[in-house]
Amino acid sequence: MKFALITGCSHGGIGHALASEFQRHHDIHVFATARSLSKMEQLAHFPNVTLLVLDVTSPTSIDAAVAAVARQTGGRLDFLVNNAGLQCVMPVLDLDIESARCMYEVNFWGVFAVTRAFAPLVIAAQGTIANLSSVGTMISMPYLVTYASSKAACEVFSEGLRRELAPLGVNVATVIVGGVQTNIHNNQLEASLPEDSLYRPISKFIADRASGRDSIGYLGSVNDFAKGLVNDLLRGVTGKIYHGKMSWFFIVARFFPSWLMDRLAVQGSGLETLAAPV
Repeated sequence: MKFALITGCSHGGIGHALASEFQRHHDIHVFATARSLSKMEQLAHFPNVTLLVLDVTSPTSIDAAVAAVARQTGGRLDFLVNNAGLQCVMPVLDLDIESARCMYEVNFWGVFAVTRAFAPLVIAAQGTIANLSSVGTMISMPYLVTYASSKAACEVFSEGLRRELAPLGVNVATVIVGGVQTNIHNNQLEASLPEDSLYRPISKFIADRASGRDSIGYLGSVNDFAKGLVNDLLRGVTGKIYHGKMSWFFIVARFFPSWLMDRLAVQGSGLETLAAPV
Protein backbone atom coordinates (compact mmCIF):
# COMPACT_ATOMS: atom_id res chain seq x y z
CA MET A 1 0.00 0.00 0.00
CA LYS A 2 1.20 3.49 -0.88
CA PHE A 3 0.12 6.70 0.81
CA ALA A 4 -0.64 10.19 -0.54
CA LEU A 5 -1.42 13.41 1.33
CA ILE A 6 -2.95 16.42 -0.39
CA THR A 7 -3.47 19.87 1.12
CA GLY A 8 -6.40 22.12 0.27
CA CYS A 9 -9.03 19.48 -0.54
CA SER A 10 -12.18 21.57 -0.12
CA HIS A 11 -15.01 20.63 -2.47
CA GLY A 12 -14.85 22.27 -5.89
CA GLY A 13 -11.11 22.75 -5.94
CA ILE A 14 -8.05 21.08 -7.42
CA GLY A 15 -7.17 19.26 -4.20
CA HIS A 16 -10.59 17.62 -4.03
CA ALA A 17 -10.25 16.42 -7.63
CA LEU A 18 -6.73 15.12 -6.96
CA ALA A 19 -7.93 13.15 -3.94
CA SER A 20 -10.73 11.63 -6.03
CA GLU A 21 -8.28 10.68 -8.77
CA PHE A 22 -5.63 9.23 -6.46
CA GLN A 23 -8.20 7.04 -4.69
CA ARG A 24 -9.12 5.38 -7.99
CA HIS A 25 -5.84 3.54 -7.60
CA HIS A 26 -6.83 1.06 -4.92
CA ASP A 27 -3.25 0.44 -3.85
CA ILE A 28 -3.04 4.07 -2.67
CA HIS A 29 -4.52 5.38 0.56
CA VAL A 30 -5.25 9.10 0.42
CA PHE A 31 -5.10 11.61 3.25
CA ALA A 32 -7.30 14.49 2.12
CA THR A 33 -6.77 17.61 4.20
CA ALA A 34 -8.36 21.02 4.63
CA ARG A 35 -9.03 23.46 7.45
CA SER A 36 -12.58 22.12 7.79
CA LEU A 37 -13.72 18.50 7.54
CA SER A 38 -17.18 19.59 6.41
CA LYS A 39 -15.71 21.02 3.20
CA MET A 40 -14.44 17.55 2.24
CA GLU A 41 -17.41 15.42 3.27
CA GLN A 42 -18.02 14.24 -0.32
CA LEU A 43 -14.73 12.32 -0.08
CA ALA A 44 -15.69 10.52 3.13
CA HIS A 45 -17.46 7.60 1.40
CA PHE A 46 -14.31 6.41 -0.36
CA PRO A 47 -12.89 3.45 1.61
CA ASN A 48 -9.28 4.41 0.90
CA VAL A 49 -9.58 8.09 1.89
CA THR A 50 -8.94 9.50 5.36
CA LEU A 51 -10.01 13.08 6.10
CA LEU A 52 -7.68 15.17 8.25
CA VAL A 53 -7.87 18.74 9.50
CA LEU A 54 -4.80 20.65 8.35
CA ASP A 55 -4.22 24.39 8.44
CA VAL A 56 -0.96 24.94 6.57
CA THR A 57 -0.36 28.20 8.47
CA SER A 58 -0.55 26.54 11.90
CA PRO A 59 2.51 24.69 13.28
CA THR A 60 0.28 22.90 15.80
CA SER A 61 -2.08 21.71 13.08
CA ILE A 62 0.81 20.56 10.89
CA ASP A 63 2.44 18.62 13.73
CA ALA A 64 -0.85 16.89 14.55
CA ALA A 65 -1.32 15.87 10.91
CA VAL A 66 2.22 14.49 10.69
CA ALA A 67 1.66 12.43 13.84
CA ALA A 68 -1.68 11.09 12.56
CA VAL A 69 -0.21 10.08 9.20
CA ALA A 70 2.89 8.51 10.75
CA ARG A 71 0.74 6.37 13.06
CA GLN A 72 -1.31 5.02 10.16
CA THR A 73 1.52 4.53 7.65
CA GLY A 74 4.35 3.34 9.85
CA GLY A 75 6.27 6.56 9.30
CA ARG A 76 6.22 6.84 5.51
CA LEU A 77 4.48 8.92 2.86
CA ASP A 78 4.81 8.23 -0.87
CA PHE A 79 3.19 11.38 -2.25
CA LEU A 80 2.95 14.85 -0.70
CA VAL A 81 0.97 17.30 -2.82
CA ASN A 82 1.13 20.93 -1.69
CA ASN A 83 -2.00 22.32 -3.30
CA ALA A 84 -3.52 24.67 -0.68
CA GLY A 85 -3.59 28.21 -2.01
CA LEU A 86 -5.17 31.61 -1.47
CA GLN A 87 -5.94 34.38 -3.96
CA CYS A 88 -6.92 38.03 -3.75
CA VAL A 89 -7.68 40.16 -6.81
CA MET A 90 -6.67 43.76 -6.22
CA PRO A 91 -4.24 46.34 -7.66
CA VAL A 92 -1.02 46.51 -5.66
CA LEU A 93 -1.68 50.12 -4.60
CA ASP A 94 -5.03 49.11 -3.09
CA LEU A 95 -4.07 45.79 -1.49
CA ASP A 96 -3.58 46.02 2.26
CA ILE A 97 -0.36 44.53 3.59
CA GLU A 98 -2.14 42.01 5.81
CA SER A 99 -3.94 40.46 2.84
CA ALA A 100 -0.66 40.31 0.94
CA ARG A 101 1.05 38.60 3.87
CA CYS A 102 -1.84 36.18 4.21
CA MET A 103 -1.34 35.02 0.63
CA TYR A 104 2.35 34.45 1.28
CA GLU A 105 1.58 32.58 4.51
CA VAL A 106 -0.50 30.05 2.58
CA ASN A 107 1.09 30.02 -0.88
CA PHE A 108 4.74 30.01 0.16
CA TRP A 109 5.32 29.60 3.89
CA GLY A 110 2.60 26.95 4.09
CA VAL A 111 4.36 24.92 1.42
CA PHE A 112 7.69 25.44 3.19
CA ALA A 113 6.33 24.38 6.59
CA VAL A 114 4.35 21.35 5.38
CA THR A 115 7.25 20.13 3.26
CA ARG A 116 9.73 20.34 6.12
CA ALA A 117 7.36 18.64 8.54
CA PHE A 118 6.52 15.70 6.25
CA ALA A 119 10.00 15.37 4.71
CA PRO A 120 11.16 12.54 7.02
CA LEU A 121 8.12 10.46 5.99
CA VAL A 122 8.66 11.15 2.29
CA ILE A 123 12.37 10.35 2.55
CA ALA A 124 11.56 7.09 4.33
CA ALA A 125 9.32 6.12 1.39
CA GLN A 126 11.70 7.43 -1.30
CA GLY A 127 8.62 9.30 -2.41
CA THR A 128 7.49 12.34 -4.38
CA ILE A 129 6.66 15.92 -3.46
CA ALA A 130 4.51 17.98 -5.85
CA ASN A 131 4.21 21.74 -5.38
CA LEU A 132 1.52 23.60 -7.32
CA SER A 133 2.57 26.89 -8.89
CA SER A 134 0.83 28.91 -11.61
CA VAL A 135 1.26 30.15 -15.16
CA GLY A 136 0.82 33.57 -13.55
CA THR A 137 4.47 33.44 -12.56
CA MET A 138 5.39 33.82 -16.24
CA ILE A 139 2.93 36.57 -17.14
CA SER A 140 2.05 38.54 -14.03
CA MET A 141 -1.53 39.54 -14.73
CA PRO A 142 -2.84 42.89 -13.48
CA TYR A 143 -4.61 42.69 -10.10
CA LEU A 144 -3.04 39.27 -9.43
CA VAL A 145 0.50 40.56 -9.00
CA THR A 146 0.90 39.65 -5.33
CA TYR A 147 -0.68 36.25 -5.80
CA ALA A 148 1.65 35.55 -8.74
CA SER A 149 4.70 36.67 -6.76
CA SER A 150 3.83 34.28 -3.93
CA LYS A 151 3.51 31.45 -6.44
CA ALA A 152 6.83 32.46 -8.00
CA ALA A 153 8.44 32.12 -4.57
CA CYS A 154 6.92 28.64 -4.30
CA GLU A 155 8.22 27.75 -7.75
CA VAL A 156 11.81 28.80 -7.02
CA PHE A 157 11.66 26.97 -3.69
CA SER A 158 10.34 23.83 -5.37
CA GLU A 159 13.00 23.75 -8.08
CA GLY A 160 15.82 24.21 -5.56
CA LEU A 161 14.28 21.62 -3.27
CA ARG A 162 14.28 19.12 -6.13
CA ARG A 163 18.05 19.38 -6.40
CA GLU A 164 18.59 19.13 -2.64
CA LEU A 165 16.37 16.07 -2.22
CA ALA A 166 17.44 14.14 -5.32
CA PRO A 167 20.45 12.54 -3.56
CA LEU A 168 18.05 11.37 -0.82
CA GLY A 169 15.91 9.49 -3.34
CA VAL A 170 13.00 11.95 -3.35
CA ASN A 171 11.38 13.28 -6.53
CA VAL A 172 10.07 16.85 -6.60
CA ALA A 173 7.65 18.08 -9.27
CA THR A 174 6.81 21.75 -9.79
CA VAL A 175 3.34 21.89 -11.30
CA ILE A 176 2.67 24.93 -13.49
CA VAL A 177 -1.11 25.19 -13.37
CA GLY A 178 -2.92 26.68 -16.36
CA GLY A 179 -6.62 27.43 -16.69
CA VAL A 180 -8.69 25.10 -14.51
CA GLN A 181 -12.37 25.43 -13.63
CA THR A 182 -12.56 25.57 -9.82
CA ASN A 183 -14.33 27.58 -7.14
CA ILE A 184 -11.22 29.58 -6.22
CA HIS A 185 -13.10 32.82 -6.91
CA ASN A 186 -15.66 31.89 -4.25
CA ASN A 187 -13.01 31.19 -1.62
CA GLN A 188 -10.58 34.05 -2.19
CA LEU A 189 -9.76 36.82 0.25
CA GLU A 190 -12.45 39.46 0.15
CA ALA A 191 -11.31 42.96 -0.73
CA SER A 192 -13.10 46.09 -1.88
CA LEU A 193 -11.67 48.76 -4.13
CA PRO A 194 -11.38 51.98 -2.07
CA GLU A 195 -13.55 54.89 -3.16
CA ASP A 196 -10.46 57.03 -3.77
CA SER A 197 -8.63 54.34 -5.75
CA LEU A 198 -6.84 55.52 -8.88
CA TYR A 199 -8.34 52.42 -10.51
CA ARG A 200 -11.94 53.34 -9.70
CA PRO A 201 -12.71 54.23 -13.39
CA ILE A 202 -11.97 50.62 -14.39
CA SER A 203 -13.52 48.94 -11.35
CA LYS A 204 -15.76 46.79 -13.57
CA PHE A 205 -12.72 45.10 -15.12
CA ILE A 206 -11.29 44.36 -11.68
CA ALA A 207 -14.63 42.97 -10.52
CA ASP A 208 -14.82 40.74 -13.61
CA ARG A 209 -11.39 39.33 -12.83
CA ALA A 210 -12.28 38.78 -9.18
CA SER A 211 -15.45 36.87 -10.12
CA GLY A 212 -13.75 34.89 -12.88
CA ARG A 213 -16.02 36.31 -15.57
CA ASP A 214 -13.04 37.42 -17.64
CA SER A 215 -11.60 33.88 -17.74
CA ILE A 216 -14.63 32.14 -19.26
CA GLY A 217 -13.45 30.07 -22.20
CA TYR A 218 -9.91 29.78 -20.85
CA LEU A 219 -10.57 27.13 -18.23
CA GLY A 220 -10.29 23.36 -18.57
CA SER A 221 -11.91 20.55 -16.61
CA VAL A 222 -10.58 20.09 -13.08
CA ASN A 223 -11.07 16.33 -13.41
CA ASP A 224 -9.00 16.21 -16.60
CA PHE A 225 -6.33 18.24 -14.83
CA ALA A 226 -6.28 15.84 -11.89
CA LYS A 227 -6.13 12.76 -14.11
CA GLY A 228 -3.18 14.12 -16.07
CA LEU A 229 -1.24 15.24 -13.01
CA VAL A 230 -1.77 12.05 -11.02
CA ASN A 231 -0.67 10.03 -14.03
CA ASP A 232 2.56 12.04 -14.22
CA LEU A 233 3.25 11.67 -10.50
CA LEU A 234 2.68 7.92 -10.61
CA ARG A 235 5.14 7.71 -13.51
CA GLY A 236 7.77 9.54 -11.46
CA VAL A 237 7.92 12.71 -13.58
CA THR A 238 10.04 15.42 -11.92
CA GLY A 239 10.94 19.04 -12.58
CA LYS A 240 8.48 21.49 -14.09
CA ILE A 241 5.34 19.93 -15.52
CA TYR A 242 2.49 21.80 -17.17
CA HIS A 243 -1.19 21.00 -16.74
CA GLY A 244 -4.39 22.95 -17.32
CA LYS A 245 -5.81 24.77 -20.33
CA MET A 246 -3.36 27.00 -22.19
CA SER A 247 -0.47 25.86 -20.01
CA TRP A 248 1.41 24.86 -23.17
CA PHE A 249 1.20 28.48 -24.38
CA PHE A 250 3.27 29.69 -21.47
CA ILE A 251 6.12 27.36 -22.35
CA VAL A 252 6.41 29.31 -25.59
CA ALA A 253 5.53 32.70 -24.08
CA ARG A 254 8.69 32.84 -21.99
CA PHE A 255 10.55 33.58 -25.24
CA PHE A 256 8.29 36.51 -26.19
CA PRO A 257 9.69 40.07 -26.05
CA SER A 258 8.57 42.26 -23.15
CA TRP A 259 6.38 44.48 -25.31
CA LEU A 260 4.36 41.49 -26.49
CA MET A 261 4.02 40.07 -22.97
CA ASP A 262 2.84 43.49 -21.78
CA ARG A 263 0.21 43.64 -24.49
CA LEU A 264 -1.05 40.15 -23.69
CA ALA A 265 -1.15 40.81 -19.95
CA VAL A 266 -2.94 44.15 -20.20
CA GLN A 267 -5.52 43.02 -22.75
CA GLY A 268 -8.99 43.01 -21.22
CA SER A 269 -7.81 44.49 -17.91
CA GLY A 270 -9.04 48.03 -18.55
CA LEU A 271 -5.56 49.43 -18.04
CA GLU A 272 -5.34 50.43 -21.68
CA THR A 273 -8.14 52.96 -21.05
CA LEU A 274 -6.87 54.29 -17.72
CA ALA A 275 -5.56 57.87 -17.76
CA ALA A 276 -2.96 59.33 -15.41
CA PRO A 277 -4.41 61.61 -12.69
CA VAL A 278 -4.30 65.31 -13.52
